[in-house]
Amino acid sequence: KNLKSQDKGNTFRIIMKTLDELGYDVADADASGPNDPKIIDGKNFLPQHRERIVLVGFKRSLDIKGDFSLKNISKLFPEVRPTIQDVLEKEVEDKYILTENLWKYLYNYAKKHQAKGNGFGFGLVDPKNPGSVARTLSARYHKDGSEILIDRGWDMQRGEEDFDDPDNQKNRPRRLTPRECARLMGFQKLDGDDFFRIPVSDTQAYKQFGNSVVVPVFTAVARLLEPYILRAAKIQEHKKDKISA
Repeated sequence: KNLKSQDKGNTFRIIMKTLDELGYDVADADASGPNDPKIIDGKNFLPQHRERIVLVGFKRSLDIKGDFSLKNISKLFPEVRPTIQDVLEKEVEDKYILTENLWKYLYNYAKKHQAKGNGFGFGLVDPKNPGSVARTLSARYHKDGSEILIDRGWDMQRGEEDFDDPDNQKNRPRRLTPRECARLMGFQKLDGDDFFRIPVSDTQAYKQFGNSVVVPVFTAVARLLEPYILRAAKIQEHKKDKISA
């Protein structure tokens, strides 16, 4: 969503102006502020905070935009949003558990910035909490996985001595697997679909999922658009009939 504020808003103004010059009416074009319907958060569909700008343009010559608004996407939110626990695999290889050195680095890095009043640090997600929402999955997730770490019972209250406790070391957080990333982005359904294949390395999978969009968001946008698309098709068909007549 920071595209709207980039270069003091000039970048976004140029985009909107260009679409207008190309003959498109963009839905909710004049809306702004925190309630701008063009900014849709993926957390309404899946347990990931992921705000993205959605621009829906209607060719002005078709005259079909009518009252279309992305405000209506709320009607398509799932009645029960999946939880983090729903996204997780039942069995995960040990290679996804953070090494002692990496976890200690991330832990101390976060503590250092907390002391300075900064918000930098890892994002620990509690799978036992049905209200947990993960941070935004990024293309750099393959580097350390810090933005979304799954809590495995590490005692965050004890402090530095945690790292000298062999029993607590067994509870080091882990990163998501590529398949869990696929589920968190909505590429794989959560009903046990075993036909979804990830034919690339973990690194490439993390990059690709981190660069993508939350699929159910755009499924919902498409459903909102369906009657308008059908209307456009009907208009085109009517024009063809007039020409052939």
